[in-house]
Amino acid sequence: MDLKLAKKNALITGGSKGIGFAIAELFAAEGANVAICARGAEDVASATSVLAARGVKSFGQAIDVADPVKLKGWVEGAATEFGGIDALVCNVSALAVGDTPETWERSFRVDMMHTVNAVAAAMPYLEKSHSASIAIVSSVSGLEVDFAAGSYGAFKAALIHYAKGLSNQLAAKGIRVNAVSPGNTYFEGGIWQNIEQGSPDLYKTAMSLNPTGRMGTPQEVAAGVVFLASPLAGRISGTNLIIDGALTRAV
Repeated sequence: MDLKLAKKNALITGGSKGIGFAIAELFAAEGANVAICARGAEDVASATSVLAARGVKSFGQAIDVADPVKLKGWVEGAATEFGGIDALVCNVSALAVGDTPETWERSFRVDMMHTVNAVAAAMPYLEKSHSASIAIVSSVSGLEVDFAAGSYGAFKAALIHYAKGLSNQLAAKGIRVNAVSPGNTYFEGGIWQNIEQGSPDLYKTAMSLNPTGRMGTPQEVAAGVVFLASPLAGRISGTNLIIDGALTRAV
């Protein structure tokens, strides 16, 4: 299926590995120019090289998205490199599970405020696009109480609310906004591999809750994100797409 993304310009935070890189790869496979950021310079360089090999423009910077000045610089640099922005995907999470002042502060600065600041920085460019979209990656932990209740779950819920509010506020400007809530997603170096190795009982419990008998892949999440960001989803705004293999039970 042609998602009509050829020559579009997509920005993905946390795009060097895992779900973020899978999103970036799928955008590139559809012919979109792709910009990514992440904290590791080597990972960013490697990822941008892979994306460029797809025959599209790629742009990457190693930054901490909790720094609003650096984040804005990355957004503006990508917009200059590409000549505009059509899609913004806010994907970074601090993965700060817990209920301490430190986890609350980190979740607020990274999960919440990086999203708010990225949207603000990209807005002047999105307003000029003919197919502008914002996708905010949340989590099923923002829908139901689970082991990540506390700072992580609370801010993932806040992101869903933020996306819904933005969808209404920006509709008149032709900018669509959606949230995506993945369930357990397994990849090398990811949180669930770390839990598998460090907390096998928690991993076993999580696996027992998955009706499909497995966790999801980054590519399965990316498919939903990229579709929602594409012009083919032109009538979809204000939704929260749950990609969890029937893990959650809320109606």
